[in-house]
Amino acid sequence: MAIYKTFETERLILRPTNIEDASFILELLNMPKWIKYIGDRKVHSEEEAIAYIQTRMLPQLERLGFGNYTVIRKEDNVKMGCCGLYDREGLDGVDIGFSFLPAYEKQGYAYESASKIKEIGLSIFEFETINAITLPINIDSQNLLSKLGFVFIKHLYLPNDPEELMLFSYTKKK
Repeated sequence: MAIYKTFETERLILRPTNIEDASFILELLNMPKWIKYIGDRKVHSEEEAIAYIQTRMLPQLERLGFGNYTVIRKEDNVKMGCCGLYDREGLDGVDIGFSFLPAYEKQGYAYESASKIKEIGLSIFEFETINAITLPINIDSQNLLSKLGFVFIKHLYLPNDPEELMLFSYTKKK
């Protein structure tokens, strides 16, 4: 099994999500905000969470070397959320995504982790551009993307998804 890099910020550890995160992923995927803004993944047991990690998260990590990272607070090793770079069908290039349990919102953790993931994408994986998608009703996500330096590009639809999305993009400074 390959070893994938873990990253750190001042307060956080960003570790590639693995099957040991199943109970946390189960909780995250079933948050009302996840279902509202990202979609119902129909994961309702720890076994289904393990299968989701094995079929939806790990293959991209193994294929590309990056993917979904579990965000862990250093001070107490609490799993708070996820942040990562995703190779999404119907989208040119990679996009950044993030989601946090409600208890850890509005404390700068999403900004801190997404800043690190953006930096990793640009420096380690050498992307010239990183995209982000969000629903028009997800104002918090749009505000975070703007704070991270992303700019709105256009509205779009992904394959097999009836919801209109907003595409944001960040291009590496020359």
